[in-house]
Amino acid sequence: MMTNLVQFPRLGLELEIDRVAFTLGGLNIYWYGIIIAAGLLLALVFAFHYAADFGVDADRLVDVVLVGTVCAIICARAYYVAFAPFKYDSIWDMINLRDGGIAIYGAVIGAAVFGGLACKWRKVPILPTFDLVAMGFLIGQGMGRWGNFFNQEAFGTNTNSLFGMYSQGTHDYLARWQSQLAAEGVMVDPSMPVHPTFLYESVWCFVGFFALWAFMKKRRFNGQIALLYAVWYGAGRFWIEGLRTDSLLIPGLGLRVSQVVALACVVVGLVLLVVLGKKYKNVPFEVQLAVSGDTLKQAKAAGLTDEQVASIAGKLPVGASHAAFAAQTAQIAQTNWEARAAALAQTDPAEEAAPAEETAPAAEQQETAEE
Repeated sequence: MMTNLVQFPRLGLELEIDRVAFTLGGLNIYWYGIIIAAGLLLALVFAFHYAADFGVDADRLVDVVLVGTVCAIICARAYYVAFAPFKYDSIWDMINLRDGGIAIYGAVIGAAVFGGLACKWRKVPILPTFDLVAMGFLIGQGMGRWGNFFNQEAFGTNTNSLFGMYSQGTHDYLARWQSQLAAEGVMVDPSMPVHPTFLYESVWCFVGFFALWAFMKKRRFNGQIALLYAVWYGAGRFWIEGLRTDSLLIPGLGLRVSQVVALACVVVGLVLLVVLGKKYKNVPFEVQLAVSGDTLKQAKAAGLTDEQVASIAGKLPVGASHAAFAAQTAQIAQTNWEARAAALAQTDPAEEAAPAEETAPAAEQQETAEE
């Protein structure tokens, strides 16, 4: 079914939606794909804009994002196929994403594992990158859930709430799966409105994003935002998943996979937040500034070690403004590395390297920020 008349009875709203946005060369381009792509694009814009604030080089981040995104999509589909409550007729059906069928937790796992490996490969700090990407995930998830709206999927059980939703799509799905759901103890009436759980999750993700964005300059250690993401999204997903009628189940156990994963994320995340929060409670948190790949090559060619480069690049307190991070990161690229290497060669090896002459203005910004 390509079109649906979607009704929100208690709100007095009726919307006729078409799954197809437009046709190009005889190929239908679906809103689902467009919205997912738009969410990914917004997440990337955010990540590249704030990369300097996390001490991440935006140029090298490109490679990490490419690897992480491709593997996230593959893992999201593989996760869905592995737990889908039906059998696929062919390999093509397994890899066909045009009709939906991806699992967010599969994407998160794929991005974390393969994105982390890409960080090691490209020498990008892993935990700060995870912090940055976690916020991007909330943007992508919050927007991407509206693809489910156009597909009329990822909805919940019957409800008389203000946001109850009904369409021919919800009716047909519940009618098809009514007996199976009853066997699982879930009673549904196909003719009644359902919970728009995609809407609940979208709102939950956007609220979480803005909360973490406000907290970004107050974080106390690397990885804190990623842990907060795991706890926030996990708590919401555990609740929302309990309302859905299309949950993926663990074979033989009948447990909802996403609820199990969500609960694990919440428990582990909370424990780590408490332990690490105590560890870094009174420790001033500064961000090691990023050095681009080309700049690092110049420094290495001048004979400087990674430690010397990091010392020259310097740090900024986490609460410094985005403008301060951007300015000092840009000035690092103007450093005369040969001159710095020559100056270091004439100093006592035990003496700590001073900031580069070219970065003096930015160093003054750091002092101002610390005041």
